[in-house]
Amino acid sequence: MKTPDLRRVDAHEKVTGSARYGADRVPADLAYAMFAVATIGRGRTVAIDTAAAEAVPGVRLVLTRFNEDELRGPGFLMGGGFAFQSLQPLLSDVVAYRGQPIALVVADTLVAATEAAELVRARYEAEPFAVGLDDEGATSVVQEEALPWFPDIKVGDAESAYAASPVQIDETYLHPAQHQVPMELISSVVEWQGDRLVVHEGTQNAGALRHGVATQLNLDPADVEVISPYIGGGFGSRNALQPHIGPLALAARRLMRPVKLVVPRPQTFHAGSFRPVSRHRIRLGADPSGRLLAALHDAEHQTSRHDLYPAMFTEMTSRLYAVPNFGGRQRLVQTDVQTPGFMRAPMEGPASFAFESAIDALAYATGQDPVELRLANDTATDPVTGLPFSSRHLAQCLTRGAERFGWDKRDPRPGSMRAADGSFVGLGVAVGAHPVLVAPAVARMSAAADGRVTVGVDGHEMGQGIRSAIALLVAEDLGVPVRDVVVQVGDTRIAPQHLTAGAWGTATALPAVHKALRELRKQLGTGDTGTVDVAAAVRATGGGATEVEVTSVGPGQPPEMLDRSRAGLFSAAGPVFPDFTAFSWVAHFVEVRIEATTRRISVPRALCVVDCGRVASPVTAASQVRGGVTWGISQALRESSEVDPRFGGFLNTTLEEYPFVVNSDIQEIDFDFIDEPDLLLNDVGVKGLGEVTMIGAAAAVANAVFHATGQRQNRLPIRIEHVM
Repeated sequence: MKTPDLRRVDAHEKVTGSARYGADRVPADLAYAMFAVATIGRGRTVAIDTAAAEAVPGVRLVLTRFNEDELRGPGFLMGGGFAFQSLQPLLSDVVAYRGQPIALVVADTLVAATEAAELVRARYEAEPFAVGLDDEGATSVVQEEALPWFPDIKVGDAESAYAASPVQIDETYLHPAQHQVPMELISSVVEWQGDRLVVHEGTQNAGALRHGVATQLNLDPADVEVISPYIGGGFGSRNALQPHIGPLALAARRLMRPVKLVVPRPQTFHAGSFRPVSRHRIRLGADPSGRLLAALHDAEHQTSRHDLYPAMFTEMTSRLYAVPNFGGRQRLVQTDVQTPGFMRAPMEGPASFAFESAIDALAYATGQDPVELRLANDTATDPVTGLPFSSRHLAQCLTRGAERFGWDKRDPRPGSMRAADGSFVGLGVAVGAHPVLVAPAVARMSAAADGRVTVGVDGHEMGQGIRSAIALLVAEDLGVPVRDVVVQVGDTRIAPQHLTAGAWGTATALPAVHKALRELRKQLGTGDTGTVDVAAAVRATGGGATEVEVTSVGPGQPPEMLDRSRAGLFSAAGPVFPDFTAFSWVAHFVEVRIEATTRRISVPRALCVVDCGRVASPVTAASQVRGGVTWGISQALRESSEVDPRFGGFLNTTLEEYPFVVNSDIQEIDFDFIDEPDLLLNDVGVKGLGEVTMIGAAAAVANAVFHATGQRQNRLPIRIEHVM
C-alpha cells in the first residue's frame, strides 16, 4: 500500500540521537544504583551480609530495609492502586519470587554499584514454590468469584447448545509465558530540587508514577514531576509505577544527589511484569454447513500470590462471530512469580490463537473454506449486549485480503502444496479484534505570533507515533506545515498523563486535540473550517499568543472520570458504550514454508487488512502493522519465557537466550486499511491500531502450518520437533 510522503515528526531527533530518553539525563554529581536480588523461589531472608559490598571503593549506600513510615506500598494498578504489583520490595524479609530485590546499592560509578551488588550475600529460609500452572502448590480460583467485577460472559445456554450440535470441536491450547523485552531497559533518574522530586523515566503512565510515588513517600503530588518525552518501547512493560522508584527517591534524598538506575537485562525479567502462561479449552458447536450454534471458552492463566491479575480472554472471542450461545469460565492460578501484566495484545493474542485455531478446525470438519466459513458467521450486532457495533468491516477485511493474497489459488488439501525446492507450502487465515477503550484527556493548545502551534495533551510516545498523529491532525485542520506544530506528551507539567496502552492513545488524545482546535479557532475568530494564517490571526487578537485548554471524556463517561485520571488512577472506558460496542478488526493471511528435510518453518509472506477507523497517520500506521505482524510471527515460532523448576524464576533472561524473530526471518509483509472513519465513536473517526495488528497473526501461522503438514498445532511456539 502506497502511503503519503510524510515523515514521522520525531524522525530527525531519533536518527541523529538528539531524542532524550529517561536514562540519558546525566545531572551533576550523579550517583548510580544497582539491586541485589533473591536467589530462591520463595521464603524469607534470615540475614543479609553487606560488608563486602560496603567495602567496594565508591560505594555510598547499601540499603536492605525501609521502614513503613518512610516507604509505603503503592497498591496494584488493577486493584485501584498505581503499581504493576502491590508488593514493594525492601519493606520486609519476605521473598515472594526469585529475582525480587533484597538490597539497593548506590555508588559513585556504575561499575562500583554493579560490583558491590554482586557481593551482597543473603541467608534464606526457603519454602516450596510453584511457577507453573500444574505445579504442586499452585492454587486456582474462579475469577468471577474472586473478582466479581470481572464476571464471565454468558449468552444463551452454551452447554446445552453445544451438546446438541451435529458438529463438535473440542480442543485445548497452551500459550507460554512471554516477556516484552523492549530495547530501552527499565531505567530512571531521580533528583530532588529542594522539596520537589523530579523523575525522568520511560513510562507509559506518568500520572500513576507521579501519584504512586507521592503516596509511597507521603508527598503532595504537586511536588512530583514525571518527565517522559520518549520511550524506547513499552509494549505494556511500563504501564504503571515500578518498585524501584520509591527506593531510588529515598536514596537520592539521603545522599542529596541525583541517582540513576538502569536495570540489567537479566534482572528485567523479574523487575517488571510479563505475559503469563495460559491454557484455553475451546468447544465449538455447529451445523453441517459450519454455522455456529455454540461456543465455549474456558481459560486459566497465571497470577502472583499477592495480586489477582484478571483474565479477559472472552471479551474478544465472544464478539468475533454471530454465536447465539456463548459461555466460558476464567480461572486464575496463583504462583510464586511477580505479578504478571500486559504485553502487546495481552489477552487477545493468546485467545485468538486458541479460538481461531478451533475455527480453522471447524472449517475442515465441515468441508468449508476457512474464509467463507468466517464470512458466513459474520454479524453487525454485538452478540453479548445486543447493541450495534460502532463500525465493523471485518467481512471487507476478509474479502479484500483473500483477493490480494491469492487465496483462490490455495489447494485446500493439507500437505498438497509444494514449492520448487520441495518445501511444504501452507496458507492460513485468521481474524482478530481488539476492544476500543477511551480515557479522559486534557489538551492545551497555544498559537504564537510566529505561526507555531504548540499542543500538550495526555499521551506517551513509545514509538507508536502519537506525536505524528497529533501533529498531522493539527496541520490538516489549520492548513499549516507539520514542522510548525510542536507536540508535548509524557510530561505531568503539561497534562495529567493517563496510562497510554491498549491502543487507546490515539482514540484518547485526538478527540481532545480536535476539541482544542475548535476552541482555538473560536478564540482566533477563524471559523470552524478552512486554512488559517496563524501568525496573522494571533496578531489580530492584539496578544503575543492565544491559549486554550479543553477536557474530553469517552462516550457516556461521566465527568468524574476526569478527576480519577487527574489522581493517576485507571479511567479508561469501553468497549461497551451506552449506544454501541466498539472494536477494531483485522484479517491475517499467511504463507509458511517448511523445509522437507530440516523442517525449518519460515514465513515468506503475510498480509494484514485492518479496520481501525480513520487512519490518523499513514506512515506510523504502516509501521504499526509491520511491527504487529512481525511480533505475531515471533509469538507463533519463537518466543517463550522458560521457568526454572529448580530455583524458581525465569531461565532465559538475556536476548541471546530469549528467542524472537530477527531481520533475516522477516520477508514480505503487505497490508491494507479499510480507512472508514468511525464517527459514532468520536468526531475524528479513529479507533485503535497498535494492538489489533498482532491479534490473529499467530493463529494464521498455526493454521498455515496445519495446511502444510496436516498436523494441528495446539501450543506455541511451534518448533521444529512439532512438525517432524
